[in-house]
Amino acid sequence: MSRIYSMELSGRTLSVEIGKMAQLASGACLISYGETVVLSTATASEKPREGIDFFPLSVDYEEKLYSVGKIPGGFIKREGRPTENSILTSRIIDRPIRPLFPKDYRNECTIVNTVMAVDQDCMPEVVAAIGTSIALSISHIPFMGPTASTYVGLVNGEFVFNPTSAQREASDMVLNVVSTEEKVTMIEAEANEVSEDVMIEAIAKAHALNQEVCAWIKDIQLKEGKPKQAYTDASVPAEIMTALKDLIGDARIEEAVYVEDKSERFARIDALKEEMLAIIEADESKAAWKSWLDEAFYQYQKKTVRRLILKEHKRPDGRGIDEIRTLSAEIDILPRVHGSALFSRGETQALTITTLAPLSDRQRVDALDELTEDKRYMHHYNFPSYSVGESRPSRGPGRREIGHGALAEKALLPVLPSENEFPYAIRTVSEILSSNGSTSQASICASSLSLMAAGVPLKAPVAGISCGLVTGDDEKDFILLTDIQGLEDFFGDMDFKVAGTEKGITAIQLDMKLLGISQEIIEGAIHQTKKARMVILNDVMNKTISEGRTELAPTAPKIIQTQINPEKIGEVVGPRGKVINKIIEDTGVSIDIEDDGRVFICGVDMEAANEAKRIVETIANGVQVGAIYEGKVVRITTFGAFVELIPGKDGLVHISKIAKERVTKVEDVLSEGQIVKVKVTEVDAQGRINLSMKALLED
Repeated sequence: MSRIYSMELSGRTLSVEIGKMAQLASGACLISYGETVVLSTATASEKPREGIDFFPLSVDYEEKLYSVGKIPGGFIKREGRPTENSILTSRIIDRPIRPLFPKDYRNECTIVNTVMAVDQDCMPEVVAAIGTSIALSISHIPFMGPTASTYVGLVNGEFVFNPTSAQREASDMVLNVVSTEEKVTMIEAEANEVSEDVMIEAIAKAHALNQEVCAWIKDIQLKEGKPKQAYTDASVPAEIMTALKDLIGDARIEEAVYVEDKSERFARIDALKEEMLAIIEADESKAAWKSWLDEAFYQYQKKTVRRLILKEHKRPDGRGIDEIRTLSAEIDILPRVHGSALFSRGETQALTITTLAPLSDRQRVDALDELTEDKRYMHHYNFPSYSVGESRPSRGPGRREIGHGALAEKALLPVLPSENEFPYAIRTVSEILSSNGSTSQASICASSLSLMAAGVPLKAPVAGISCGLVTGDDEKDFILLTDIQGLEDFFGDMDFKVAGTEKGITAIQLDMKLLGISQEIIEGAIHQTKKARMVILNDVMNKTISEGRTELAPTAPKIIQTQINPEKIGEVVGPRGKVINKIIEDTGVSIDIEDDGRVFICGVDMEAANEAKRIVETIANGVQVGAIYEGKVVRITTFGAFVELIPGKDGLVHISKIAKERVTKVEDVLSEGQIVKVKVTEVDAQGRINLSMKALLED
């Protein structure tokens, strides 16, 4: 028999039903918010997966288009590979719960959230996050939750929690905060240059609301929860760690780890591993130690780095706690492309290329959210194996690459010009050439520079920087690190990425390895990243290029815009597209017409684009008496010549109106296909157009 539990959340009812569906899953619930419905399930294997040194957690967020009454597009009318939003939502659910499992838990764990019905005013993403927490909490899986998720909007300067569709569209911010009852475990934000103080206040209020939801979930867990399963301890045996420390010693491991060059550090660690491996292979009783060798060295390095940072403020590359690595920036790296920029921070290097195209090249997607059915700006992030000195074939972007690309996209969207100001579809591609931490933030800096180099009039440049954390045994014992490199990311407790302009924040992404962080740490990280962001903007980026160029690259398409009466669109298009296709064929441009009568004409040749604009305006506004046109002679008769002014509309130049002198035979002066300049002298009641070449000669 099913049981239902409910609470009021942001003015709507949040309800969960347990025991009705998916009863073979370890934990399952049907969760509803308004009329949005998600089935959340959690399952785990009974035994650990052998031969791995990580927690094999899989999180899926499955968008079903039946939930919004749609049939999928394309030839195969069923959902295929996950959409970008589905992948990003899976990551948003995964990141805050992953640290809440035991560190040595190696059992396969699978979370599936199936979106079954969508009310546009109740975001399925927040429903799935809460449903995941409930499914895990009532299951036998060892989960140290619960967690809760809250979205925050900023409408007319006021915070709105779990905003409706209309509120999201009008909002200056979409902030997602995930918390346990005690601390914040994840932050994800996109914002319209929102100030640091406003962002900090919004995070604190979202956390307070999350605490209410967590208390509700804990009550459900008390009534519905299963006993948590016992699991095999996968931590490194203490005797191995002792032997490793006795052999290497703190001084030698510190010497190996504390070197600025990443490749040299790997070589030094490998040499120490060889020493330990030789001892293992020389003693048959220690043969089992070999499988623990990599994890033991990882733990030894981690303890060394954390101890020296926390106690001595000593970073692996010798920088100060709030010091940024060496910065450099350069634009116009590549010929022919519309814009390019190279940005480097230490060993991290990103090259971003910008491409401009007509608005018809916008990305159209099968989306559950009515607000995200097409994208005018696309940012793609590539992370090839050579960027970390490895050799492996490319298999296309994974979830991490899609997530980093989306973060950069969020960071730059608020500063892009509107379609009316800059009627282009825009794509930026960040190629990570070298990686040693914070590549996503380097791609934001490179993209901002590349866009301005391409002539995109950004409202302001955007820079990104990451802040790390190392904590001690006491909650108050912590240190924040500006601009973390790879080693500090691997061995640290958080990666707090913040992007923005001089005015305010445009994007945040927080990844955690702890059970959560306090408000004090959040405030410190936000203020510390602002200080670093100003250095990057003022000392490097603005000195390279500070605003969009006034002219586009010669190879970039030129787009001009005009407005016609929407009732005249049919005349411009013509039957079966005959008229518009003729304009495109004759001028070599592309033409996009919006339902509101906006016409965008795109071509590399501005003269051809202007001619196409003239033709469109003439069709829409009609041929005007006194206007002068260039047209093609399409037919010659004994009494004159017919000249095509625009596709489908000809006018007659009578033989007496061809020249000042008397013309006895039209063919003596004109021939079919000839381009001539004519003046409209009359449009009669039947719409017939009379033209004159003679009038222009007299004028």
